[in-house]
Amino acid sequence: MNRRSFLRRTALLLAAQIAANRDFAAYAQTPPDAGDGSAFSREWLKEEARRLSAAEYRPPAAIPRQLVELPPERYREIRFRPDHALWHDQDLAFQLRFFHVGRRFAQPVAIHQVSDGRSQPVRFSGEMFDYGQNRFEPPLADIPGFAGFRIHYRTDFERDMAAFLGASYFRAVGWQMQYGISARGLGIDTVFPGREEFPLFTAFWIEKPAPEQADLTVHALLNSPSVTGAYRFIIHPGRTTVMDVEATLFPRKKVRQLGLAPLTSMYHHGENDRRAADDFRPEVHDSDGLSLVRGNGERLWRPLANPAGFRVTTFLDENPRAFGLLQRDRNFRNYQDDRIYYDRRPNLWVEPQGQWGVGAVGLVEIPTDNEDFDNIVAFWSPAESPEPGQELSLAYRLSWGSEVPDSQSPVGRVVATRLGRGLHRQKDNNGLQFVVDFAGGPLDPLAKDAEVEPVITASRGRIEGASAYLVGEIAAWRATFDLRPDGGDPVELRCYLRLKTGALTETWTYLWAPAR
Repeated sequence: MNRRSFLRRTALLLAAQIAANRDFAAYAQTPPDAGDGSAFSREWLKEEARRLSAAEYRPPAAIPRQLVELPPERYREIRFRPDHALWHDQDLAFQLRFFHVGRRFAQPVAIHQVSDGRSQPVRFSGEMFDYGQNRFEPPLADIPGFAGFRIHYRTDFERDMAAFLGASYFRAVGWQMQYGISARGLGIDTVFPGREEFPLFTAFWIEKPAPEQADLTVHALLNSPSVTGAYRFIIHPGRTTVMDVEATLFPRKKVRQLGLAPLTSMYHHGENDRRAADDFRPEVHDSDGLSLVRGNGERLWRPLANPAGFRVTTFLDENPRAFGLLQRDRNFRNYQDDRIYYDRRPNLWVEPQGQWGVGAVGLVEIPTDNEDFDNIVAFWSPAESPEPGQELSLAYRLSWGSEVPDSQSPVGRVVATRLGRGLHRQKDNNGLQFVVDFAGGPLDPLAKDAEVEPVITASRGRIEGASAYLVGEIAAWRATFDLRPDGGDPVELRCYLRLKTGALTETWTYLWAPAR
């Protein structure tokens, strides 16, 4: 399972923390006590996070230098032995396999099994792993944990359906068993380049499921210089994998920008951004847009882009209903990648539980020339972050797969965004044509001669030649218009389709900026 290169940023943080001591050392941060038969509960974990927030932050321990400096190909040779999986010899719906520390994954994570309310540590043993051609001198011993773990479900014990690995990152798959987008426990100062803080899941407690139990509960302790937290994930495998998440956060200090339910994805190029002309694949991305359902019920769609520079967009809201990074285009012909199948990448949909108050959905787009770099981040940022001594509790549901709740939208959805030479640009090189396709919902039964009209606004410049019509070959309604920019500043665009009776579609939003 390949981790995206966004973890390089995490690696830089961890490298700075372990640089002072490259030799093996005991934990610098005292590990939690809920192990070796101790009682465990969610309330205990909250109190542990609260206690930790009042103490000075200490970075994680170093691991042996020879593991940090392993070449990539040698680290990949280290493989977990399936017959050592947790619950391998028991008739349960789940099994757990573990990741070895090394390379970028330099933080040992404590993992515990919880049974009948009592916690027992899962202890590292070299016998759990096949080291391939690797030979270590001195031999590895007493490593206090793992890099993370993967979850296997009874429908296919050979392939994992979720994994927790690196900082507070985790991810899952739907029925197509294809990884792509990731989530994080928490984002801190994500909108400030070079200043972002990466909280760490430092310990996990996994509740042993009962026979025939079809969901798995995972608890996690989060720690960082600014915030501690107690998390619970109830994981429901299925055609769409669902995670019910509860988190309680305790600030150590005031955070400038808090990112809740953060999502991390990749966009290199696509139908609206064709600068990668030397790639045989028409599109390369894990997600093609940000979808939002605002507190007032308005639905927005923002196509992603690979921008010329670091770019942050905020969508102000109160009590958002949902948001997510989606891969709506699921047609193989539009990707032509027969190796890693971008058309199968899962959507990730966030549904807040309860009232989240005033804040904004943030979208960060980072320029990249490498498809292995996750350059897209989306999150909810509350208008006011809690102060030290306060706590913030929240709950939300994550849905992973091709058939997330957004698929049941009651209005027409954007299915494609294209732009190129406009009519005016052909004459004076100062026009840009946009083509936006909508489909589904109330659009499907409309006759070709229905009086559908596009409603288009621009923050600056002039809109000309707007029209909307049915394209029978793709069973979609197409809105087209020309933008005549006024100067070289970016332009914020909005478009939706309506009949006289009201709106038919979600609102397409787009930030156009001059070429690089």
